[in-house]
Amino acid sequence: MAFGSSWKSVVCKASTGYQRVAILVPFRNRHEHLPILFRHLVPVLQRQRLQFAFYVIEQRGTEPFNRAMLFNVGYKEAMKDLDWDCLVFHDVDHLLENDRNYYGCTDMPRHFAVKLNKYSYMLPYNEFFGGVSGLTVEQFKKINGFPNAFWGWGGEDDDLWNRVRLANYTVSRPHGEQGRYMSIPHHHRGEVQFLGRYTLLRHSKERQSLDGLNNLNYSPLVSRRPLYTNVSVILNRNLAPIADY
Repeated sequence: MAFGSSWKSVVCKASTGYQRVAILVPFRNRHEHLPILFRHLVPVLQRQRLQFAFYVIEQRGTEPFNRAMLFNVGYKEAMKDLDWDCLVFHDVDHLLENDRNYYGCTDMPRHFAVKLNKYSYMLPYNEFFGGVSGLTVEQFKKINGFPNAFWGWGGEDDDLWNRVRLANYTVSRPHGEQGRYMSIPHHHRGEVQFLGRYTLLRHSKERQSLDGLNNLNYSPLVSRRPLYTNVSVILNRNLAPIADY
C-alpha cells in the first residue's frame, strides 16, 4: 500500500471477518517507548489476523500536550488513506499482556486497558476509559470525536466516556484477565496537569456538539516511516475556539 506500512492477513476476509484497524498513538518526546510498543504489539496483531497500520501523531511547539486533539488529527489523516473499520486510541507506554484481547471494534465502544499494573490490575473507577480504547468510525463520528479543549494531561478520557454515554452507547470490556496491561514507567516531563478539566466535564453535554471533530483546525506534516505514518502538528488553542464555562 502507498501509505506507510500496513499489515494484512493472507487469510480470506470472508472466512475470518477480519477488520481494518487504524492504531492512533499520541506522541511527544517519548522516542524510547515507540520501538518497544511496535516490537510488542505488531506480532500480536498479526496473530489476530487484522489489517492494521500505525499513525503516530506528534505534537510540536510549546503548547501543553493535547492528547485528545491529537487523536482527532490522527483520525482525519488516517481516513485519507483507507476506509478503516475500527479506530484504536493507544497510549505509547501501554503494553498488553494477553493476546486474546482482540483489537477489533464491536457494536459498542471498547475499553481494552482494563487492568493496568500501576493500578494493581484493578479498574480505578467504573467510568475509567483511559489507556487504550476503540470505536468504529461510525461511533466516533456520532460522538463528534474527542474534545479539543483539554490542554495538559487529565480529563479527556472522562469526557469521552460522557460522550459515549450521551450517544446512548455502553462501554464493553474484555473479560477476566484479557484486559491486563503493563505501563512502561515514565514521567510527564514538564507536561502540565489540566486544572480546568472539572469545569469542562460538568458541561460535557452542552459542549459535545460544539467541540470535537467539527471545530478541529490544524496543518499537518505527514511522513511515511518503515513501521508507521508520522503526522507532525503544531496545535494552537486559538484555532479551536469553544464556549467558555
